[in-house]
Amino acid sequence: MYRTQILLRPEQHKLLTEIASQEKRSLSEIIREMIDKQVAARQQKALAAAAQALLIDYQTDAELTAFQALDGDDFDA
Repeated sequence: MYRTQILLRPEQHKLLTEIASQEKRSLSEIIREMIDKQVAARQQKALAAAAQALLIDYQTDAELTAFQALDGDDFDA
């Protein structure tokens, strides 16, 4: 892990400290969890935007859907 210093507003620190105390976890653990959730949400948003950007091509480019007819076929047959 990397040690990183951040500055929190007093109300942020108070709320995070209360959460950590209630959950019997460290302040660092609470902050890491929140960061992980925010990063995952941003990655999901980026993936959704990329999928949306590719949707027109997928709907209009026959080469991208040429093998769609094979979906569900048994390849061992």
